[in-house]
Amino acid sequence: MPKVADRLSQKEIAPARERRLEAMHLQVIEGNPIDEQDIAMFEMFEREGWDDERCIAYILEQARAASK
Repeated sequence: MPKVADRLSQKEIAPARERRLEAMHLQVIEGNPIDEQDIAMFEMFEREGWDDERCIAYILEQARAASK
């Protein structure tokens, strides 16, 4: 578990949130909306202030676990 100091600031999280919301909107337009579970995962990343590397590691670990 990262220390609080290892978290992204709200100023750093805001652009990522805007990109996520825009990407979600584009997925809807394309007829491929993300599901509630994925939305919750991305919201967790923002809430916890995870950086991109930690998010990627989490997603890869979830994919590995699902493939077993």
